[in-house]
Order: sequence, then C-alpha cells, then structure tokens
Amino acid sequence: VQLQASGGGSAQAGTSLRLSCAASGRTFGSYTMGWFRQAPGKEREFVAAISWHGVTTYYADSVKGRFTISRDNAKNTVLLQMSSLKPEDTAVYYCAARDRRSLLPPYNIWGQGTQVTVSS
Repeated sequence: VQLQASGGGSAQAGTSLRLSCAASGRTFGSYTMGWFRQAPGKEREFVAAISWHGVTTYYADSVKGRFTISRDNAKNTVLLQMSSLKPEDTAVYYCAARDRRSLLPPYNIWGQGTQVTVSS
C-alpha cells in the first residue's frame, strides 16, 4: 500500500483542520492506520491509530478529546479531524500503516508529511 497525506495548512489556535490520507492498493482494509507528527527539533511522535475494521481507536494523551481518527475502507482513506488546535500541535503530520495485529508502533509503511502550523 502507498500513502499520501493532505489537508495541512495554517490555522488559528482554537480552530479545526482535517487531514486526509489516501491509500492505494486493494489491501487497505487489512491494515492498522496511524497518524504521527514531528515538530521542529523533536522526534516523531505517535498521535492516533485506528484498527483495520475501524472499531478500535487509540490516542496520545496530548490529543485525546481534541482529535478524532476515522477511516473509510470503501474509499481507501483515513482522516484525522483536529479540533481545538493549539500552537504545540504545529508539526509535520504523517500517516502510516502496519499489520493489523496491533495499534501500537512500530509502523512500517509511511506516507509523505503534510505541514500543520497553528498560530496563537
């Protein structure tokens, strides 16, 4: 599967953005999907994950209650709805995939990143 993220941009604190990840390949529905982010000068960190069937989700504490991950296996897409954005959410966001046995890292398939910049 190949992944391509989009939807990044600039936003004011307190507003919302939605990221989208489009996947190619007929096996998209068999993968756990996740979002990660990397801020300048920091290591890449886990943000959210969703199981292959979309029933189970998992979030980093820093985004819990503000971000929502979802997927549409018929459209080969995974979304990250980001609300109540904070300046500390500024980062390059990556979508990723792994086998469906777990939601946790490591992930072995990565898309290119999309920049999210939140200003106060």
